[in-house]
Amino acid sequence: MAQKIKKGDRVIVVTGKDKGVTGKVIESYPDTDRVLVEGVNRIKKHTKVGQTQRGAKTGGIVTQEASIHVSNVMLLVEVDGKKVGSRVGFREEKVERDGREKTVRVRYAKRTGEEI
Repeated sequence: MAQKIKKGDRVIVVTGKDKGVTGKVIESYPDTDRVLVEGVNRIKKHTKVGQTQRGAKTGGIVTQEASIHVSNVMLLVEVDGKKVGSRVGFREEKVERDGREKTVRVRYAKRTGEEI
């Protein structure tokens, strides 16, 4: 089945500690149904302290994003000037290319009906 949330989509978090936060999908993991959203689910990772050849220190405590389950985010759409979440659907549209008619699956926001 095709994935509904893809890399580059603007999403809003609907549940969890970051509820209401919006961000862009950095990476998508369809095999585990998870997505990486910028600024969401920030964790502190402890890395080994070392030195580069120039003498700069690397490592220590690093803050980075962790993945979040795809069911906890919704696609961000604009309705009457407000940014709200929307479910994603698929529909088939007929497109004419090189004089031949072809059926193409397109993603669309169910709340507004507009193509993504």
